Amino acid sequence: MSECELCPRMCGADREHGKRGFCGETNEIRAARAALHMWEEPCISGKEGSGTVFFTGCTLRCVFCQNHEIAASKIGKVITSEHLAEIFLQLQEKGANNINLVTPTQFVPQIVRALRMAKEQGLMLPIVYNTGGYERVETLKMLEGLVDIYLPDLKYFNAEHAKKYSMAEDYPEVAKLALEEMVRQVGAPVFDERGIMKRGVIVRHLLLPGCLADAKRVVTYLYETYGDQIYISLMSQYTPLGTLDVEKYPELNRTVPAYAYERLIDYALSLGVTQAFIQEGDVAKESFIPPFTLEGL
Repeated sequence: MSECELCPRMCGADREHGKRGFCGETNEIRAARAALHMWEEPCISGKEGSGTVFFTGCTLRCVFCQNHEIAASKIGKVITSEHLAEIFLQLQEKGANNINLVTPTQFVPQIVRALRMAKEQGLMLPIVYNTGGYERVETLKMLEGLVDIYLPDLKYFNAEHAKKYSMAEDYPEVAKLALEEMVRQVGAPVFDERGIMKRGVIVRHLLLPGCLADAKRVVTYLYETYGDQIYISLMSQYTPLGTLDVEKYPELNRTVPAYAYERLIDYALSLGVTQAFIQEGDVAKESFIPPFTLEGL
C-alpha cells in the first residue's frame, strides 16, 4: 500500500506511511459499526440479521451518499486485523447469518488477513462483499476463495451520470468488468433451507430521480448478460439528505415518484426477469441509515 492501486482511482498514495488515498484512509483499518443489520435483502438479513461491519472511507464520491458520515471519513475507530477477526467471531456468536463487509475496498489486504485468522479460529459463516461496484479485478482476485456472496451496485450505465454524481466517468465499464469477475468466482445462487443465501451475486440498482431511462439500461444489461446467474435488487429508497448541494444538483432534491419505480418493475418483468428483489411502500426514509456510533468495535 506504499503506492496504493487497490481501487480504480489508482491514486498511488503512500498509505503505508500515513498518507491518505482518494478513499480518505491510510493503511490503518477504520470502522464505524459492527452489529446485526436487519435492512439488507431478505436472503441476506433473514430474521436473525446480517453481521455487518461498516468500514470508514470510500473509493467513490457520490453526491447523494446515504452513508456520508463514514464515506467522507468523518467517523471511524482504528482497529487491527486481529481485532477485526475477533469481531467476525463475535458476530457469529450473536447468530448472524453471514459476515457483511460494507465499503471494504480500501482495506482488502487487511480484511483478507482478518478473514484467514477468523476462519482458522472457527468462522464458518458466508462472507458478503458489499460494494459500490467500483472495483479493480486485480483486487477482487485477492478475495477468491474467501468471499461467498458479492453484493455490488451497478449505479449507472450513463458515463455522464457517473462523472457528475460520483466523480467516476469510467464507472460503467469498470463496474461491468468487476461484476464479471464476481460471477466467475462464486457462480450461480445457492440458498439454504431457510432461504438464506449461501453463495451467489445480488446486483443492486438504486433508482435516482430522473434516471429511469438509465435504470432500464442497467436492468437490460444485467438480464441479457447474466440471466438467472444473478439476482437483481431494484431499490426505490433514494432519500435526499441535508448534505446534498441542492443548488448544484436540484434534480436530486426529491424522492423517486412511485410511478417511475413501478415503470422500472414493469420493464424488468417484460424482459423476463424473475430473480429480483423489489421494495414496497414508502421506503424513502432516513431510518434505513444505521447510527454510526462505533457499536461493536
